[in-house]
Amino acid sequence: MKILVTGANGYLGQGIVHQILDDGHTVIAADFKTDHVDDRAVKKDCNMFAIENPYEYFEEPDVVLHLAWRDGFVHNSPAHLEDLPKHFAFLKTMVESGVSRIAVMGSMHEIGFYEGSINENTACHPATLYGIAKNALREASEWLAAQNQATLQWLRGYYIVGNSQYGSSIFSKITAAANEGKTEFPFTMGQNQYDFIDYGDFCLQVASAVEQDAVNGIINICSGKPEKLADRVERFIQENHYAIALKYGAFPDRPYDSKAVWGNDAKIQAILQARNA
Repeated sequence: MKILVTGANGYLGQGIVHQILDDGHTVIAADFKTDHVDDRAVKKDCNMFAIENPYEYFEEPDVVLHLAWRDGFVHNSPAHLEDLPKHFAFLKTMVESGVSRIAVMGSMHEIGFYEGSINENTACHPATLYGIAKNALREASEWLAAQNQATLQWLRGYYIVGNSQYGSSIFSKITAAANEGKTEFPFTMGQNQYDFIDYGDFCLQVASAVEQDAVNGIINICSGKPEKLADRVERFIQENHYAIALKYGAFPDRPYDSKAVWGNDAKIQAILQARNA
């Protein structure tokens, strides 16, 4: 299978590309730069939105895995809505040119404030520009797929745990602070509960979902269980042997963060079971 991965040079893209290649598929890796992408991939350094005929330029892929997104951790950046027409136009061109399946990275922030387990039928009331834009692209992509008899896999991501200092998550920031020799990290009270998934498991789940077409629609990329933020961060610090302590109460909780939210993992578990059968 030939899979085009956009945003391949990003924190998520690097690990997902590596996993797909390990699984024996061909990867066309697209990003502004691809210097951190696995050398087994076919690399395309470009502005994908500016390519006149992207289907041919990207060597007629079987599947598009669209990870590319600007300012993903700046939840109210105007870039989310500014770029939205470009994302849709790109996917529309690829589908109308012959791609029969598109997989797009979504986010639990599409849901907005919610308490409990999230499944594909959970209503969306996004509370940030990031969530609003992702939710709009999901709805537009569902329409696009239906109009063109194509298949959509909407990969709804949750909270990723990894010890790379180059990401923008709290775990990456703690790693960077520890590497700089800091001994204290400003933190909230950490009582909210979220669905945390380790980086390697996240990449495996995304690759597994994209490499099959029996399970489609909204697919949660998640652990399927909640855990207190403070507990997971403290465990992360211990797992990595960082000499850094959390300064509790330095920041307030964000008003749009749910008190306890996690993904229903039934669909991704079915995919993983089929993979291992």
